[in-house]
Amino acid sequence: MTSFPCAATTNVPIIRQYIQNYTAHTNQLLYNGKVFVSTFAGQDCTFGTSSVNQGWTNTVKNGLNTYFVPSFFVDPATFKNYSVLDGAFGWNSGWPMGDYNITFDQDQSYISNLGNRSYMAAASPWFFTHYGPNTYNKNFIYRGDDWLLAQRWEELVTNRSVVNFVEVNTWNDYGESHYVGPIEGVQPMSQAWVNGFEHTGWLDLIAYYITAFKTGSYPPITRDRTFLWARLFPAAANATNDAVGKPRTGSGCTQDYLWAVVQLTAPANVTLACGPSTVVASVSAGTTKLKLPLVTNCTVSSAIVRGTNITAFVPPGMNFKTTPVTYNFNAFVAASP
Repeated sequence: MTSFPCAATTNVPIIRQYIQNYTAHTNQLLYNGKVFVSTFAGQDCTFGTSSVNQGWTNTVKNGLNTYFVPSFFVDPATFKNYSVLDGAFGWNSGWPMGDYNITFDQDQSYISNLGNRSYMAAASPWFFTHYGPNTYNKNFIYRGDDWLLAQRWEELVTNRSVVNFVEVNTWNDYGESHYVGPIEGVQPMSQAWVNGFEHTGWLDLIAYYITAFKTGSYPPITRDRTFLWARLFPAAANATNDAVGKPRTGSGCTQDYLWAVVQLTAPANVTLACGPSTVVASVSAGTTKLKLPLVTNCTVSSAIVRGTNITAFVPPGMNFKTTPVTYNFNAFVAASP
């Protein structure tokens, strides 16, 4: 709703028609027979009425069979003022907002204030945006350290009894680097930090956690997998040619590590290496999180070793460099076959 106009009654049919266009689509989410509708923002939309609540009621409720779970950026204590809400989406719950690990605190605030209405949590792997004052003027990162994606999902699985829905932020928001889908189509001037940084390696890991969230049990590991991600440049490095400049906030909240999630069908020794930095761990069957310090120019490699059986994984292009030309705090993601 930062793009759709919503101040006048003439804006109502645009949103209603948009919903109706997809009501019968096979990919439309239905909940209890109702069309699931969510937003990004919209907390200031009145649609020509005297209140936000009435404006949204006229737009998404009257005559439409919808289940409305928007992301309104308001104090959760005010949810009681919005009878139009069937629930609320905590968009920013997917990332820590400071130099600390992700917690369930924001989720709990939403849940406590929603009563018997639904809560939709966010799960997101990353956040970096690098626009100068001449464009969107957004230049910051959120802390993605300590296996944010895995840690967040494990938190949601633990609290699945009070979380009705989870949305993965996002499929294709290249500008903020939290895309998990393929890099396709027109980018919002984000090529400098997106091109060459595929994120689809996260998808199978997300699918693993989705199964656990839906069923309450983590699925069995049927093949060995290694999921790796990292920034490819030191957080403290100074770029040699970047007109936008270092991220204004967040660069001091991230550490130079390779983050690894290893899934094993049976115990094995796992090796992570990049130049002189090496970690060798004896890992049990199941899912294990490991990390490796990144300290100098190097190429990332990993291996799963059982006796004389060695399965190596060296992701093409995963090269850590200490002298960046431009500031790029995006994650390079790789998953073994």
